[in-house]
Amino acid sequence: MSAEFDGRTGRQGRLSQWLRGRRPKQAADEGGRETLLLAAAEAGLPLAPAAHPAVGYGCSCDRVGCPTPARHPVSFAWQTQSTTDRAQIESWARHQPQANFITATGMVHDVLDVPLDAGREALTRLLDAGTEVGPVAESDDGRMLFFTLTRGTPEDEDEWWPCELDCHPETMDEHPGLRWHCRGSYVLVPPARLPGDDDQSVHWVRGPEHPLPDPLSLLEVLTDSCARHVGGQSDHAGAAWPLRH
Repeated sequence: MSAEFDGRTGRQGRLSQWLRGRRPKQAADEGGRETLLLAAAEAGLPLAPAAHPAVGYGCSCDRVGCPTPARHPVSFAWQTQSTTDRAQIESWARHQPQANFITATGMVHDVLDVPLDAGREALTRLLDAGTEVGPVAESDDGRMLFFTLTRGTPEDEDEWWPCELDCHPETMDEHPGLRWHCRGSYVLVPPARLPGDDDQSVHWVRGPEHPLPDPLSLLEVLTDSCARHVGGQSDHAGAAWPLRH
């Protein structure tokens, strides 16, 4: 279900080989899909159904010219609908066999979302330094997602910490290309299919069995790697994921 990079012997070589090569395709059968979704839920990631690709680059929703095809929830009530309940997720998965799923951030977890090349560099550096890294997903449209503990749900709802990185990543020079998905946001959770003709997907690099780390333990390396790669990513990095709502 995930690539394991924690072993010390030969770790760098295995990591480099994994990141350079094509990962194994996720299981296409419904059992494989459902198993991966349930594993995410069992790790505490709240899930809700999302749209899926239609013909070509289209979206299964009814919206003409959908700006985020196959990347958005199917219900406007996705925040309250999101759940880790096994029976509900099994029901959704079996009755909506083509649906992608989102995971709502800011409840249990946040997601640090970076350009793919920056994320690969950062992952190598973090693991080499012995830093605890949690689940990591990779999207074939050019993003890498680092799942962390949340900091978006304090007891006083009027004092939750809004983060400008969620809204305007292109204006944040000190954090180029990085998006911090917290309360009110979501990301696709593996396994998810993306629009296009090349069987693109969102898939785990490190699965949800890895404990969620403190986001601040990853932030310095992620922002530094983003700064190195932002020159060639500026246009592409701004369009891949919906942010806060």
